[in-house]
Amino acid sequence: MNGIGLTLRALHHGERKLEKDLLAAAERHHTEHEFHHVATDLAGWSHEHRVRLAETGHHYGLDLASPHGQPSPGIMAALREVAADTLARRPETGLLLLHDLHDLYLAASGNSLYWEMLAQVAQAGRDTRLLELASDCHPQTLRQIRWANTMIKTLSPQLLTSL
Repeated sequence: MNGIGLTLRALHHGERKLEKDLLAAAERHHTEHEFHHVATDLAGWSHEHRVRLAETGHHYGLDLASPHGQPSPGIMAALREVAADTLARRPETGLLLLHDLHDLYLAASGNSLYWEMLAQVAQAGRDTRLLELASDCHPQTLRQIRWANTMIKTLSPQLLTSL
């Protein structure tokens, strides 16, 4: 497998992880309605990226398609929801939210680096398929990063001083 294939595979894995993490954080903090809805929407972007990466991967001889499609919530989601309801207004919940935002920021940033690498190799190799993919998806990943960063900037002062 060449470097493009390795990067596509790593990015597919990173988008799957980010989607899963966004959905888990949305469930964990479902009492924070704005966070819950935006995180769920952003997870949809990562899901779309995974689908497009899988389609593009076929061109490079990769099978990145997930046999399961959307992750199912399962029992862990129900447990997270109960825990979120129980802890809803405790200060520790704010720290957990900041921790989740930290992890989401880092995951999206890692994906952004892979999108940038794909865009650069696409430009160098005049690969219009790869360049179109990176040009379409990378801006959404940058938006995921900005959202997490904005949430951290907004919530940190209040949450950290209320402890």
